[in-house]
Amino acid sequence: MKSKSIFLAAIAIMIALNTQAQRYAFIDTDYILEQIPAYQEAQTEIDAQAEKWQKQIEARYAEIEKMYTAYKAEQVLLTPEMKKNREDEIINKEKEAKDFQKEKFGVDGALFKLRQELIKPIQESVFEAVQKMADQKSYAVIFDKAASSSALIYANPKYDQSEEVLQRLGFTPESE
Repeated sequence: MKSKSIFLAAIAIMIALNTQAQRYAFIDTDYILEQIPAYQEAQTEIDAQAEKWQKQIEARYAEIEKMYTAYKAEQVLLTPEMKKNREDEIINKEKEAKDFQKEKFGVDGALFKLRQELIKPIQESVFEAVQKMADQKSYAVIFDKAASSSALIYANPKYDQSEEVLQRLGFTPESE
């Protein structure tokens, strides 16, 4: 009976030591970025540029609407050739407006590139600070509570067990 309680105490101590070895933390990148003046300036610049482009797009669509309204009003007086020319002109203007909108707000558009240029260096400096903190304080994992699903922002590679899982599945990990 006595040896059983000693054994259980030893296991409890080992579990306690093991859980202390792996430390976890979380950060709030939204809060951190809001406290950095360079980020605020960059965000203001991005917002101003986006608003400017949006106004240009709205002006283009307003012009197209005027063209279409004028065409509808004059349609009965136009020859078939003139109708076709006007319709083509309206269609081309609409295509130009859509292309401009895609160029500015599309997946790889100017807004995305501007954000990469202004925000990415700030985000990288935050990530470097997180890595240094994690190394100094021996954190195994750091989560970002600002992310939609508490994203993992840092993981100490010494705790990565991916190769062992592959080996247990019967695969030999490729060497890097």
